[in-house]
This record gives sequence, C-alpha cells and structure tokens, in this order.
Amino acid sequence: MHDYKAPPALLKDRIIMVTGAGSGIGRTAAKTFAAYGATVILLGRTISKLESLYDEIEDAGYPKPAIVPLNLEGAAVKDYEEMAMTIEDNFGRLDGLLHNAGLLGQLTPVELSSPETWSQVMQVNVTAPYLLTRALIPLLRQSDDASVIFTSSSVGRKARAYWGAYAVSKFALEGLSQLVADELDDERHNVRVNSLNPGATRTNMRSHAYPAENPNQNPTPEAIMPSYLYLMGPASKGITGGQFDAQPKGATKAMHPGQQDL
Repeated sequence: MHDYKAPPALLKDRIIMVTGAGSGIGRTAAKTFAAYGATVILLGRTISKLESLYDEIEDAGYPKPAIVPLNLEGAAVKDYEEMAMTIEDNFGRLDGLLHNAGLLGQLTPVELSSPETWSQVMQVNVTAPYLLTRALIPLLRQSDDASVIFTSSSVGRKARAYWGAYAVSKFALEGLSQLVADELDDERHNVRVNSLNPGATRTNMRSHAYPAENPNQNPTPEAIMPSYLYLMGPASKGITGGQFDAQPKGATKAMHPGQQDL
C-alpha cells in the first residue's frame, strides 16, 4: 500500500469529499485526488483557504471542484442534512469521503485539562464526523464503489499520557469507523470504511504537538499519498473495517480478509 503506484485515471469521474481541505494533509489529499481525475468537494471553515485551493486545482486543469464552507465546531444537524441535499441535487451520489479535519486540543494531564477544550475537541473530532457520515450515507449508497476513510492516530490505538481529548477522540473515531463498516457491509459490498493513521508528517498540527522536533525529519503530506490513493481507489474494493498506517512502520490489521504517531 505504501508503494502503491496509482494509474493516471484512478479516480476519474468520482465525486469525493475531503474535510479539513484548507491546509495540511487535507489540502494535499484534495489536490491529489483531483490530479487523478476526481471532482473534489472541499469542506473547511476558512473560505479564503478553500478558494485558494480551488484556484490551484482549476489552474492545473483538473476537474472543477466544489466548495462547502462549514465550521464543524458550530454546525447543527440541519446544516449537514442541507449540505447532503445540495450534493444530491448537484451530483446525485458520493464516491468517497475523507474525514481529515481535526483539533489537537491541549497536551496536558487529565487533572489539569480544560473541560471546555475537551468538549470542543470531541465536537470536531467525533460528533462532526458522526453527523457528516450519517447525512452522507444515502449518497454513498448511490455509488457503485464508495470509500470512506477516517483519519486515526497511534494515540487512538494505544493511549499515551497527556494526549487527553485528542487520544480519546481518535479511539472513538476508530470505533465509529468499525461500526459504520459493519453496518454498510451488506450484499452489495459497494461501501467500504477504513481508518488510516498518517503517522508523523510535516504539518502545522505536528509542529504544535512537537515544537522541539525538526520538521524536516518527517515526510511531507505528498509522500504519504500512495496510501490515500490506494484506499480511495478501486484497488481496495472489498477491504473494509481495517486499521491502516500510511507509513511503513506499524502493523496493518483488517477485519476483512484480502486486505504511530500524530
């Protein structure tokens, strides 16, 4: 998976939503999916960042993307449902969903943690993906071959001191991923759901978590895209309920036969 060589038209004619598309791994994933032929729906809270990415994608000659400005911290159920109706009206289906948006919160002992920050992290990292997935499942079912990727973390598989709400939120996201995978694993087998740990990557979130670390020792988001393309493309069809790592270290575990760090 880490060395996957994607064919040029891997995602041609596919409709894929990426959350947290304004920066970091989300921005790179959205542009990469577009480069391989997908029409990408860019979801984020900062319109200027989404517009900048929109222009980059269009200038590169890739399929024209769409922008969905949404603040996951404050969005209500009706916002997700209205968004789903808009996507249905414009596209009729959804072939891929990358849950990438997330908050780091505080790196502090539980006894010193802020309940307000805890609630904020849980809202963005757990409740928002739940509400978004819930609203989009009917559109994913309309696809002949849909893939959902939940962004995990090594601290969401084995907790580490001081990672607080972030670690717990990633544990919850792993559970949500497995739950949805099992519920959608029906006779059609057209919607697969997996979690993906990007590992230590050169992003702003990583630099905030490890301020003393030399960022150049970590791979760029571009370097880990083969794993994202593999899980989003048809090569992973039939693989669902799995826990994957975007970088070679760490074991890959999947509930379906055949196939650490922030």
